[in-house]
Amino acid sequence: MIEMPMRNRLLIGTALVLVAAILFGPFLVSVPPLQNTVDPVTLADSDSRFVKIGELSVHFKEAGQGAPGFVLLHGFGASAFTWREVLGSFAELGRTVAYDRPAFGLTQRPQQWSGANPYGDQAQAELAVALLDSLEIKSAVWVANSAGARVAVDVALQHPERVVALVLVDPAISGGPRWLQPLLHTPQFSHLGPRLVRSIADYGDDGIRRAWHDPSRIAADVFAGYRKPLQANNWDTALWEFTRADRDATIGKRLQELAAVPTLVITGDDDRIVPTDRTIELAKQIPGSSLVVLPNCGHVPQEECPGPFMAAVHEFLSQRVPASTWASRQM
Repeated sequence: MIEMPMRNRLLIGTALVLVAAILFGPFLVSVPPLQNTVDPVTLADSDSRFVKIGELSVHFKEAGQGAPGFVLLHGFGASAFTWREVLGSFAELGRTVAYDRPAFGLTQRPQQWSGANPYGDQAQAELAVALLDSLEIKSAVWVANSAGARVAVDVALQHPERVVALVLVDPAISGGPRWLQPLLHTPQFSHLGPRLVRSIADYGDDGIRRAWHDPSRIAADVFAGYRKPLQANNWDTALWEFTRADRDATIGKRLQELAAVPTLVITGDDDRIVPTDRTIELAKQIPGSSLVVLPNCGHVPQEECPGPFMAAVHEFLSQRVPASTWASRQM
């Protein structure tokens, strides 16, 4: 028998240890249940409303009346709270609805479901349309920040009759690397996932600061507003399910199909979440779209620069969606 060289035995032994650590190590990490969380309904504001859409209780806020309708879609880690500075301004233009997407805010966070994954792209778009149906809104201007833009674009592609226009604000259209999805569904990651996403509770404030051009202007109540949903039952497991849900890789490749949809793309000139240059390139992919770059502004211009933001929206609507056509739209 030929004896295996010592170096080879060490390498094989090391490899076996690493494989064992990868396969079984995650299960040695405890994932204790969250403490001191409550039913999200108990966290509602005085102007909060809830509506049952399928199996979900959806939290939303509404203001204004008349056509056109406006639907405000928040991004990852946010909620309807992100529209607080401009909700009243949109309400002056028409009936406005800002709602919490599944996994965020005070909308119900299911742990089990029948049918489509409520955290996946298809279900998110269908929920948005179903919400309009429940509120008897036939069509709307869809105003979407960051990852909310995926939902707005998906609705425009699948249900163009429900879209008067799009306002894409620092849009995050990319669905992430496809190769990562199978890994996130392994037993190891399924066990560790909720604990991994809990880091947002520790580092979320840093993310908010990064989203602003001038974080010194962020008031304490802004941090509190973003942290409120982290008091809701099951927020960690829901956020994990959202993170690993399947994403439609074709959305970003179909932007040219929006040629018939009046589209405004807005970005801050200091966006450190979705780089400004990337948004400028995205605008070029949408035929006929308008682009506005707001100076001294970051990833959430509706919060940091509400005045210039609404001025850009007003100008766009007056040029691309004349008021005479608003009155003819039935809601």
